[in-house]
Amino acid sequence: MHIFINAGFNSIQKKSIRILEYGMGTGLNLFATLDQAMKRSITVHYHTIEKYPLCEEEWRNLNIPEVLDVNKSCFKRIHTSPWDELITINKLFTIYKDKSDFRTATPEGLFDLIYYDAFSPDIQPHLWQPEIFQKIADHCVNGAVLTTYSSKGIVKRALKDAGFSIEKIPGPPGKREFIRASITS
Repeated sequence: MHIFINAGFNSIQKKSIRILEYGMGTGLNLFATLDQAMKRSITVHYHTIEKYPLCEEEWRNLNIPEVLDVNKSCFKRIHTSPWDELITINKLFTIYKDKSDFRTATPEGLFDLIYYDAFSPDIQPHLWQPEIFQKIADHCVNGAVLTTYSSKGIVKRALKDAGFSIEKIPGPPGKREFIRASITS
């Protein structure tokens, strides 16, 4: 909530937002965004990229519906919906689940907000390279915001090399700081 919703989603002052997420994982960011979009009546097109989706046994054991007060049938529908197809959740929210590698994914269009939620640079250094962030920058509207939990020096340098301005924000409990970056052309 602190990194992706409060510092990311809530920083975009538009009534229609295009979001690109790198790393769907459990879907926590997606469901938190859906919750906030409904509360604020904001239209969202959500494009999420994930190379290794959770299996049914994994997502069925998550408590996200209870924690975020998400409708269980909506939760199931999102996890069981096909990959690589546009899914309409309701009149305000559409999702495109892109089953591909970050490095080769080719999302269509330009985005207002990027959630960069890959595993840490220590675990997956190849996902934190300047060419990844340059590719992301190429898919951003002027003024787009990128949030990520990592604030390592290599991440800051890679973002700067791609044309992002960096802002360090105090982190949630247990994390000193994280990055919110923006791009202006």
